[in-house]
Amino acid sequence: MNREKKLAKNTLILAVGTFFPKLAIFLTLPILTGQLSKTDYGIYDLAVTLVALILPAATLQIQSAAFRFIIDIQDNKAEISEIITNIYVFVMFTSVITLGIVFAVLYKQPFSISLGICIYYLFDIFDNVNRQIIRGLSKNIEYSISAIISGIGQIIFISIMVIHLRMGLLGGIYALAIAELLSMVYLLFRGRLYQYIKLSAFNKSKLKEMLSYSWPMVPNSLAQWVIHSSDRLIITGFLGIQANAIYSVAYKIPSILSLAQTTFNMAWQENASTSANDNDVESYYSSMFSILFNIVSGMMAVLLGCTPILFRLFVRGDYAKAYDQIPILFMGMFFLCLSTFWGGIFVALKETKIVGTTTVIASVINLGIDFILINIVGIYAGSISSLIAYNAMCLLRARATKKFIEIKYDLRHILFVIAVLVFQCMLCFLQKPATNIVNLVIGILICSLINKNMIAKVYCTIKNHGKHIA
Repeated sequence: MNREKKLAKNTLILAVGTFFPKLAIFLTLPILTGQLSKTDYGIYDLAVTLVALILPAATLQIQSAAFRFIIDIQDNKAEISEIITNIYVFVMFTSVITLGIVFAVLYKQPFSISLGICIYYLFDIFDNVNRQIIRGLSKNIEYSISAIISGIGQIIFISIMVIHLRMGLLGGIYALAIAELLSMVYLLFRGRLYQYIKLSAFNKSKLKEMLSYSWPMVPNSLAQWVIHSSDRLIITGFLGIQANAIYSVAYKIPSILSLAQTTFNMAWQENASTSANDNDVESYYSSMFSILFNIVSGMMAVLLGCTPILFRLFVRGDYAKAYDQIPILFMGMFFLCLSTFWGGIFVALKETKIVGTTTVIASVINLGIDFILINIVGIYAGSISSLIAYNAMCLLRARATKKFIEIKYDLRHILFVIAVLVFQCMLCFLQKPATNIVNLVIGILICSLINKNMIAKVYCTIKNHGKHIA
């Protein structure tokens, strides 16, 4: 299988897996915003947000080493066992310490809430570890099924616990914990990971080698958390928990764009790593950037046109103020999607320090703008700071890539498409029926035009496949 077909296949498989968690977020959003008070929903959102801070602290991102190290030795069961055993031993030790600290910090919360959050964090940590190991073993189908289990589990258990059992905030948190547990157990047994866990395979030197690769990713993860989540903490601190609830709701629709980014990036990291030493690597990386740019741009154009419909469909309660944040957050998410492309190249080249450095710089920019603007423009400080920070990270990574590889860009095409997307964002702010229709038409047209070659290939493939079946 050539690289393009392998990337397309993996992207399709992983798309199914990443779709269901996003679907779960949207299907449960009306339940949570309708059944919980703004204060409880704000606490729920912070609990979900903080898991991204706890994960790198509890693992030192060693799960990232699992993917990168295993993918090179898939035929050597002894070395795979050594890697997986080292990861499990390390994460079990560090997660107990980390979650003990978390529980102590939550002393002001009711015991049941604190315990539920810690249980959710524990299952999420090991679920993430298992998923990275599974990806390293190239079992992408199992990866996607685990994500489907988690997504469906969230929908079912939030519906049961929040609506039928009326458990409120506590029900929402325990529903997340159960969903992560089901996903974790599925991967452990379906992927037969338990067969690789042998205490006799523990190797300190191998653990040090993996940590030397993974620890630079810790500042990167923490900095990503700062960009993603510090806005909410600052908004909560300065404007209150209800303001955070509004900002959180605003983030939901733009986060759909991260579906394309997350899906492509996971498949891209695998292909970028296996192609890093190929003779035509520069032309291959250049063509992949062009494909990513057009897919993300097309998806964003359509989503901007559909935003009024999506907002009315999925949001319940008094969250009208969230709407004006959405176009700004969309542009920020757009630059984040582009940034992950270059991040995948650095992972392939094992230059993880650059990933961490660029993200840290962006996080400092994000925090600085947050504190400067929060008392001037209120909630807008969060969306504006995210946009500027992601844009800075995008430019820094593009520049840093030149030190290792020369990627060719069609700047005229890039600038034209970005100009159209900015115009669509401006139409979103107007919130008028006529401009909403125009925006949707523009979105569909721009998506079709810039992706016409890919659409034609997909159509031909489906057509030929249909003839073959007939």
